[in-house]
Amino acid sequence: MARHYSEAEVVAILDGLDLDRLRSFVSAHVVTPVVTPQGAAYTETDLARLQLLCDLSDFYDLPSDSLAMVMSLIDQLNTARGDMRALIQAVATEPDEVRGRIQKSVRRLRIVRVEKG
Repeated sequence: MARHYSEAEVVAILDGLDLDRLRSFVSAHVVTPVVTPQGAAYTETDLARLQLLCDLSDFYDLPSDSLAMVMSLIDQLNTARGDMRALIQAVATEPDEVRGRIQKSVRRLRIVRVEKG
């Protein structure tokens, strides 16, 4: 079972994070705690996300709406990477002939064509 951290534990663990800042990230919907009988709880993944949010906010002085956009883009990139990893694994199980056709098709589709104007 995954470990969950209380708000107090999260604030104690992460540098640059206080309770107000944590709650502002939750209000901005850039991190979503798990609801437990003891209150809001955070996973290891949430801790990594919160550290990234603090770093982005501190180093780039990003407001909440910009943080939300950046995190959305990071989430989309991570999803695409997971999809690509699954696709690569699926293709790897196909016979050589099929993999060869897929490789040729990908090369053909990735060629950038410059039209004469």
